[in-house]
Amino acid sequence: MTPAGQQPAANRRLILRLVMLVFAMFGFGFALVPLYDVFCDITGLNGKTGVTDSRTVEGTPIDNERRITVEFTGNAANGLPWEFRPTVAKMEVRPGALARTTYIARNISNQTVVGRAIPSVTPGEAAAHFKKTECFCFTEQYLDAGETKEMTVQFVVEPDIPRGVNTITLSYAFFNAEKYVERQTVKMKHQDTKFEKTHADKKSQHRG
Repeated sequence: MTPAGQQPAANRRLILRLVMLVFAMFGFGFALVPLYDVFCDITGLNGKTGVTDSRTVEGTPIDNERRITVEFTGNAANGLPWEFRPTVAKMEVRPGALARTTYIARNISNQTVVGRAIPSVTPGEAAAHFKKTECFCFTEQYLDAGETKEMTVQFVVEPDIPRGVNTITLSYAFFNAEKYVERQTVKMKHQDTKFEKTHADKKSQHRG
């Protein structure tokens, strides 16, 4: 094949590699869900809850003529040896009023485990109007072997929530923070080693 004929094939290979790189980065973005910034840098979009402070809530008018049912669910993801559940299944709240509930977590393993929780709210249209002032999901949770911990969530449903929303479900998924970090560290070290080997091989071929 002539050099001119090789150029289109080389271009196609380059485009394919770029497309694969984009997909890899996209997948890695989803893999970052359990990391610190996802838990704390909550936007209120796509079912994620928002954050506010108690002073802001104190200045919020309360809608005493309306009641909204808030349901609570939670689960521990694979790899986290915990039992995790809400202490109450649901409660009625007034829009604009500060509400409080708790979840229970128990470490059923024989060693200390660090967990991190991801909150979400359904329906999606309610997420931007569901704000937390206090939550165990703001920080990592350390449970010793066999330890049980009651963890607090304090929140407010904003008065301007759409009138058609009468029920909200607050869910938490707990992940093993240590295992995730270990997997990412091993993966990155493997990629670095592979890159170094490939680079060394290329240099050897070039000298040859």
